[in-house]
Amino acid sequence: MIRIPFAQLEQAFRKVLLQLNFPEKRAALCAHIFASNSRDGVHSHGLNRFPVFVQYVKEGLVHPDAEPALLEKNGLLETWTGSLGAGMYNATVCMQRAIELAQANGIGCVAIQNTNHWMRGGTYGWQAANAGCIGICFTNAIAGMPAWGGVDPVLGNNPLVIAVPRAEGHIVLDMAMSQFSYGKMQEHELKQEQLPVVGGYDDNGELTTDPVVIRNNKRALPIGFWKGSGLAMVLDVLLVALSGGRSTGQITADKKEFGVSQCFIALHKPDLHAALIEEILRYTKGSTPATRGGRIAYPGENTLRKRLQSEKEGVLVNEEIWAQVQAM
Repeated sequence: MIRIPFAQLEQAFRKVLLQLNFPEKRAALCAHIFASNSRDGVHSHGLNRFPVFVQYVKEGLVHPDAEPALLEKNGLLETWTGSLGAGMYNATVCMQRAIELAQANGIGCVAIQNTNHWMRGGTYGWQAANAGCIGICFTNAIAGMPAWGGVDPVLGNNPLVIAVPRAEGHIVLDMAMSQFSYGKMQEHELKQEQLPVVGGYDDNGELTTDPVVIRNNKRALPIGFWKGSGLAMVLDVLLVALSGGRSTGQITADKKEFGVSQCFIALHKPDLHAALIEEILRYTKGSTPATRGGRIAYPGENTLRKRLQSEKEGVLVNEEIWAQVQAM
């Protein structure tokens, strides 16, 4: 791993996207999101994911010039189509629309079908929080996890994001329904490391910490066992009900993750009772760490810490993948 300046990383992404016929503003936005993900320590959806994204563009699964469009409006709930455009761009547009609805009415919801991978879902939670809104968003994905009691992968890890604005640093929960996202498992595989706790099953049905085995057999462990399994399925059901888009099963049938469904909810309220929120954080962070020298952090706190470190020291990147991007 090496460190490089954020601007250099962002510029490298932008250069490649322009070569792929992305419009200037869209190339800049997508490049910024990829670079920001790596800056914040989410390498799996920053630099490490970029070559896959480029390949999907070349295969025609991501359309560089596609523009999301409104399909249906039902009060403060809107349904959009992504027309297989870049998932980061579509997600940014949809969350911004949800924010506009919320700022005018207190709440706004935009469901989108036929879009693509949004990379780090937390990006859109930060977007909502930066606008002074609570943000809730979720997506479905290609199957990579068995239903509880099953063997075959039939559930997506279907990430869920909840963000609450806060002057001292937003609270942003960004979690997959599997114990480890496949991107996080890739990070451990690249470092030739085992997972810190069990993350799935091996081919014999035994729990394992080997990311290579889990990535190959797609038997990831759901968070909370049967609870994570149930939540993953319900999120898929909810997305299809709201958007009319493709389910995890339909996405999986194509053997590549594209044409997914997503939902973006924004809530706006002038008084979010900041003092009460601080009381919760003080109470939680004031508990005794389980290990000597350990620290208890709220969701999003470590992201801010890594962001500041990257801005000061440079963005940590995988040297081999960085060389691949530079050669594109």
